Amino acid sequence: MKHIISIRDYSKDDLMRIIDRARSMETERHRYGKLLDGKIIGTLFFEPSTRTRLSFEAAAHRLGASVIGFADPTITSVSKGETLKDTIKILNGYADILVMRHPQAGSAAEAASVSVVPLINGGDGTNEHPTQTMVDLYTIHKNLGKLDGLSIGFVGDLKFGRTVHSLSFALSLFNIKLYFISPDSLRMPGKYLKELDEKKIFYEQTDDLEKIMPQLDVLYVTRVQKERFLDPKDYEHVKGSYVINKAMIAKGKKTLKILHPLPRVDELHHELDDLPQSIYFQQAHNGIPVRMALLSMVSGALK
Repeated sequence: MKHIISIRDYSKDDLMRIIDRARSMETERHRYGKLLDGKIIGTLFFEPSTRTRLSFEAAAHRLGASVIGFADPTITSVSKGETLKDTIKILNGYADILVMRHPQAGSAAEAASVSVVPLINGGDGTNEHPTQTMVDLYTIHKNLGKLDGLSIGFVGDLKFGRTVHSLSFALSLFNIKLYFISPDSLRMPGKYLKELDEKKIFYEQTDDLEKIMPQLDVLYVTRVQKERFLDPKDYEHVKGSYVINKAMIAKGKKTLKILHPLPRVDELHHELDDLPQSIYFQQAHNGIPVRMALLSMVSGALK
């Protein structure tokens, strides 16, 4: 494993191997405390992040590595006009592994094309977020004991939601049923539905969450992303389309699990936080063992 750019680069077996490695990282953490001793991880965040950046940094420290990088590109030479490729070439001389988030779709592949050290995509615009997908898969498997045979609903911003785009593809490698719940203007882009059609994966599109709720094993909630809208009026029209509360969850299975990549705005009521169905904070914490696994694998320290 060198770069981690797209979830499409991974097979079902690859993903299960990552899940197994992450489980070991979580349950036997003491074994790996010096695995990356002397290594430097560079975090290049051209776009805001809390969970992805800090969980990668925590993962690096727990493996014995040190971290350099930035979370505000305005304080770097990018503000002077330095190109992305030049930035990557410079950082290649400073770090052993790079983790990058960038607002432009395709930027991760562009950066990897000139990087001689492993580069991990921490999210490239509305395109993909492969490591979040691996966290999501790990969280579902950890709580439900499987990935095959599940019915999973995605609700909210399915047009711009890169976590949904990556996760739907990964789930298509399993025996799964998918439900896409959104306003018409935020529906899943056709190119992702075409992939599901080609794999003969069952899916349904609707705007009626209440109708679908009793069928679901997992409800994956997403924020309507204000920053992705060119016209603020379009955002105002769809914000608050779905607000998940206890009354809505009561319509679902008692074994239902609720995920959210966070941050949330108004789509998940705070009254849900203490319910056994709500595992979105655990999901965020699972980023550490999963990213420990990924750092260990791209470094070559573990196969």
